[in-house]
Amino acid sequence: MTGRALSRRTLLQGALVAMAFNPASRSWAATLEPGSLPLPPLEGALLMDAASLTAAAEDFGHIVHRTPCAVLVPGSVGDIVAMVRFARRQGLHIAAARGLGESHSTYGQSQVPAGIVIDMSALSTIHEIGESSAWVDAGVRWRQLLEATLPSGRSPPTLTDYIELSIGGTLSVGGIGGQAFRWGLQVDNVLELDVVTGEGELVRCSPSCERHLFDAVRSGLGQFGIIVRARVRLVEVPPRARTYTALYGDLHRFLDDQRWLIEDGRFDYVEGAVVSSAGGWAFQLEAVKYFTPGAEPRDDRLLAGLGFQPGTLQVTDSSYFDFANRLAPLVAMLQQLGIWEFPHPWMDMFVPARSAAAFVEEVLSQTTEADTGQGPILLYPFRSAALTAPFLRVPTDPHVFLFSLLRTAIPPTPENVAALVQKNRAIFERLTAIGGKLYPVDAVPLSHADWRRHLHPYWERFEYAKRRFDPARILTPGQGIF
Repeated sequence: MTGRALSRRTLLQGALVAMAFNPASRSWAATLEPGSLPLPPLEGALLMDAASLTAAAEDFGHIVHRTPCAVLVPGSVGDIVAMVRFARRQGLHIAAARGLGESHSTYGQSQVPAGIVIDMSALSTIHEIGESSAWVDAGVRWRQLLEATLPSGRSPPTLTDYIELSIGGTLSVGGIGGQAFRWGLQVDNVLELDVVTGEGELVRCSPSCERHLFDAVRSGLGQFGIIVRARVRLVEVPPRARTYTALYGDLHRFLDDQRWLIEDGRFDYVEGAVVSSAGGWAFQLEAVKYFTPGAEPRDDRLLAGLGFQPGTLQVTDSSYFDFANRLAPLVAMLQQLGIWEFPHPWMDMFVPARSAAAFVEEVLSQTTEADTGQGPILLYPFRSAALTAPFLRVPTDPHVFLFSLLRTAIPPTPENVAALVQKNRAIFERLTAIGGKLYPVDAVPLSHADWRRHLHPYWERFEYAKRRFDPARILTPGQGIF
């Protein structure tokens, strides 16, 4: 028995497996009853037990809870094709999630009330690793891919800070990290995709084949198809990483130095954060240079001209993998303390550089450390010219700053969560007024009109892609776009 079959059998032990669907009662049954329709043959299983449904009604936000009527644990891509076709015929909504209750969306984006959730973590095979690309299932996590590619000195060009996210999940949204200024986002570094459209067709697409679908599903928020496999670009990377962190007291100098560094190109990775300092806020630069032993970076050259506060510089060396996986110990601690399961009313924003200083100052003046629950606040730039996915909407500015309030609701009460979500909405209104955009994994309630504004001037193209690839509108209803 293969490892995949064994893990699937373990997963299904004790689960209630659906065998039929009753169109009249809109319910599933474990046996074929009069008036019900048999499910298509599946290599995996469609689950309808309470534990599976409850898990699928969660995401990382732990704010919105929408219970599906069934959870598909696919044994193959063919299972997804079959169930999308079945769902379309029966008028059922369906959406993909990385794993039961583990989706990194924060406001129910991948949840499907009374529909079908696909547990994509069941498809997690790395099929091929070459010199310049890897062909992988959408349920593979970036950490798993990195562990497989680093022995040959290769890595995806851009990695998210937290590398336990799935490849298919981040490609549906964007996938941003400190290398994005050079390489673009993760959606800019995918070469080919296998997609199951809303009509249940399995289509291979790329820049040279089925380009309309390729452009639609990258950062398409799951609206046009379910990414089931991806060919991800790989680049050579040195085995070591030197990390430089330093504090700034002046926001304007901090932002200027960050923009200078991404244009100068001396570092391989540039990020930054807002940190608590003496009852106020300070700004921490984080820059990394990859290197090979025996060819260590020249610290003086890399740091020349930067205006950080004297005495705040810290320099540490690590392996490339340990740097990429640097959040693992923190996440393990938060999980052990139970805080990882608290609500996370996150707010991720793309802010035009021309307005960044004033906007950040305004938001910080209205934000306390208690508002964040000691969650991090990220602040760093990338170049919009590196972006290629049409539906990844960013401001019309050569430089764009990611500004993220990665809140944890402490205490985790409904009242506190509601208050933080309300603050997010107020910040969103101000963001929209200055030409900013959301990175849409956030805990921000959005109307149909908000989505039209967010996608402008591509709303008509977005709507056309929906009609073309998902005309029955069965895919991914959680965002409320349509």
